[in-house]
Formats: sequence, structure tokens, C-alpha cells
Amino acid sequence: MKSVVALCTSALLTACAGGATAVRLDEGWPQTAPDYVDTTSAWTRHTTMRGDFQEALSLDAVFKSPDWRAAHAARDAEHRGLDGTAREAVFAQAQADMAGPYEVELLFTTWDRRENDLDRGKKSVWHVALVDDTGKEIEPLEIVKDKRPAYILKAEFPAYGDFATAYVARFPRTTAVLGTSVHSIRLRFSSERGGAEVIWAAK
Repeated sequence: MKSVVALCTSALLTACAGGATAVRLDEGWPQTAPDYVDTTSAWTRHTTMRGDFQEALSLDAVFKSPDWRAAHAARDAEHRGLDGTAREAVFAQAQADMAGPYEVELLFTTWDRRENDLDRGKKSVWHVALVDDTGKEIEPLEIVKDKRPAYILKAEFPAYGDFATAYVARFPRTTAVLGTSVHSIRLRFSSERGGAEVIWAAK
């Protein structure tokens, strides 16, 4: 019976992910920074998981791709009124950040607040993994709380809800998650309650 439930849940999650915007999954830095609002929306994925009688979790995940980092850098430079070398420095830092670990912003809400513990590493009730195009699971280097004020998080990530906790998950570049031949990236959550995942599919 459990396998049937799991299969139905997986099918439902896949169906939900099917309506998401397809995105560019290669490593190339965009020639022109795209619009920040549109880019953040395109790279945000949402899923929920239900327990016995209520919603167990709600997740919005934003993969910080080259497009997202370029859009964010352009937005930051514009807000700060930067141009010339100062603006170039912001973009250079964004490219340096992109060359580091893969990062995903996790906006995580749980019905039981005690289960909102992604920053506890191996002691967390949740197992989190980035899944590459071959199906290989990549465990995070770290998941840390994004402790910036709520109004900052809401401005940067419109999906940030009133009861969400924001985390930054960093994954090692032990395998090429992005690339010109990559078809999809997945982020997978699982616990004793069950599992959920979100998918970024290539254009």
C-alpha cells in the first residue's frame, strides 16, 4: 500500500513540476543581464508534502544559476547607483560566486516548527540532495540559515512567506550539475514522513 501511495505522490509532484518554466541549464554567463523579477520567477520551484491530516511542508527553492546571479548583480548595481568599474566589480563578484559551490535558496515552512531544522546537518529530520542529470544524489556541503531581515528576503525572493524559514544550501561541484547537454536538475527532500522534490527542466 505504501508503494502505491509513494507512486501517486511522485506522479502528482511530477505533474506539478511539468507546468514550471523551462530554463537555460548551461554554465554560460549571459551576454546581457536578464530582468530580475522574471528570472527569479523562472528559477523558483514550489512543492508541498502532506502528512496524515495536514500539510507537513511547503518549499520554494530558487536555484542561483548564471542567469539569476547576473540579474541579481544588475539589480544590486542599479539600486546602489553604480556604474563604470564599480558596476563591473559587482558583476565580477557574481561570477566568482557562481564559480564556487552550487547554491539554492530554500524557503521552507513546516507544520511542526520542530521539523524546520535544515541547518542541523546530519541531525536534521530531513535528508536534502541535489540530483544531477544522471540521477546521482549530491549531498550539501552545508545548509545555513539566511538571517537577513524578512523585508530583505521578501524583496529578493517574492515567494518568501510569513511563516517560512530561509536557508542557503551549498552543494559541491563534484559533478557537472549544469551543462549544455543537461536535461534537468532535481532537489530532493525526504524524511520518515515521506519525500518531495522539485525539478528545473531545460529549454
